[in-house]
Amino acid sequence: MEAAKSLKVNSVNNKSKTSSTKNTISKVKEITYTILIYAELIFMCFIVLFPVVWIVGSSFNQGTSLAGATPIPANPTIAHYVELFEKTNFAKWYLNTLKIAVINMLFSVFLSTTMGYIFARFRFKGKKPALISILVLQMFPSFMGMTALYILFLTFNLLDNHWALILCYSAGQIPYNTWLIKGYMNSIPKELDESAMLDGATKGQIFFKIMFPLIQPIVSFVAVTTFMTPWMDFIFPRLIISSNHKLTLAVGLYDMISGNSQNNFTMFAAGCVLVAVPITLVYISMQKFLIEGMTAGANKG
Repeated sequence: MEAAKSLKVNSVNNKSKTSSTKNTISKVKEITYTILIYAELIFMCFIVLFPVVWIVGSSFNQGTSLAGATPIPANPTIAHYVELFEKTNFAKWYLNTLKIAVINMLFSVFLSTTMGYIFARFRFKGKKPALISILVLQMFPSFMGMTALYILFLTFNLLDNHWALILCYSAGQIPYNTWLIKGYMNSIPKELDESAMLDGATKGQIFFKIMFPLIQPIVSFVAVTTFMTPWMDFIFPRLIISSNHKLTLAVGLYDMISGNSQNNFTMFAAGCVLVAVPITLVYISMQKFLIEGMTAGANKG
């Protein structure tokens, strides 16, 4: 009897030791995975943030070259920021780009939301072919039609005119944004529309008083993305705009350092920092809506 009891005790002890060993191994694996995940995140953050820190630091370095610039300047100066406004038309380029971005955002939001509402809530002949056509149109790169657009704007005397950029940006962003907004609206029950119509509401009142407040996340996402477009677009403004005082920021900053005698790259870095300010502020302030909007259009139409 005593031998049997001792065997049982040894068996229980062995099982407890085995269980303890497994728990220890599991904890070690968990800690290892956590360390690896954090190491990867830190490494990726370093890769992303180092160029940003370096450019910001370079804008405060003395001299004109980026070769000897350091992320943390020994003798920081704001002279490059002052020269940017005094020696170039940077302020004018900034206002031009801001004007184009704001008007483009308003046009794009209005056109995309109304088209998305029509495709999501109305039935009409040719609806499916129209949706497919919009989907196909967004697959073609925008630069494929630049020659035709140039001839078109030349015919209508819109070359060297900001409205040419605004019209192209607004129209070019309609296909993708329409699909996004339509997909989001499809997730909203149609019973809301029917209830409002029974109460005597018109289609316009349903859109502005019921639908529009409900689709704020996707509208905010569209507004931010369309606001972003003109800030660093280079090819199309280079083709359309020729006057120095009408240039956008991307073209103006490039022209500032493109000549053989123009090598003030630290002033160029200062310009890049100022360009990033409004974009960063918009992203920070609209972060909640951006996250919602990025996952919004996944519903089937």
